[in-house]
Amino acid sequence: MCPIALEIGNLTIRWYGVMAAFAFITASYLLDKNRKFAGFTKDQCGTMLLIAMITGIIGARVFYVIQFFQYFRNDLIRVFYIHQGGLVFYGGFLLALASIIVYTRQKRLDTIRVLDVFAPAMAAAHGFGRIGCFLNGCCFGRATDTFWGVTAPAGSLLHMQTGGLPVHPVQLVEAAENFILCILYCFMLKKGAKRGVVTGAYLLIYGILRCFNETLRGDNVLYFHLTPAQWIGVLLIPAGAGMVYYFWRKDEKAA
Repeated sequence: MCPIALEIGNLTIRWYGVMAAFAFITASYLLDKNRKFAGFTKDQCGTMLLIAMITGIIGARVFYVIQFFQYFRNDLIRVFYIHQGGLVFYGGFLLALASIIVYTRQKRLDTIRVLDVFAPAMAAAHGFGRIGCFLNGCCFGRATDTFWGVTAPAGSLLHMQTGGLPVHPVQLVEAAENFILCILYCFMLKKGAKRGVVTGAYLLIYGILRCFNETLRGDNVLYFHLTPAQWIGVLLIPAGAGMVYYFWRKDEKAA
């Protein structure tokens, strides 16, 4: 709702960038704190975080541009204005996931266990990213007359897009969900969750929550009655449930 954090002369610092910095710092801390559960080194931790961050931003931007290409076709240079927002989480998630899988295989690390450790870091980073979305005015909710509706400042782009009506603060809802999930996954790791269970829980729970959150969104188009994020969520739910069941049973049998 307030995209500019600070202006000093020609220097403009946007809240979206500030939240991205918080996301990186928090993810870095959580990965370093939990890396012992997957047995990778501090150097490998930093390398994987950098790889995930770069590929995540690229994937998220590519998915956003594809989804909303009509806004870019007449001014392609805007594709590179990432500092103004416009990232699709699932795009970043999928490309970052692929890059981490490739890296862990090259380094002969336990890919599944590494993904377990990435789960709380990913959730925390996503939470800060959603706060950035709220402050930037993107990924906004649909109109609502409930007590928690928020109204964009007069004259802002979001105010024009929403007609000045109160909208669901869906970005803050998702931020809160992700922070809670971060705590849950850290707790699961600390309590010795079986290999693959944390990753499966991440896919399952986030898939369910995202399908619900999309019903509050006001900026997405529907494809066969569902948004693109809901379609992906529909795939993640059985995938996550299958992972939890498989790895829980697999370790039980091994024991």
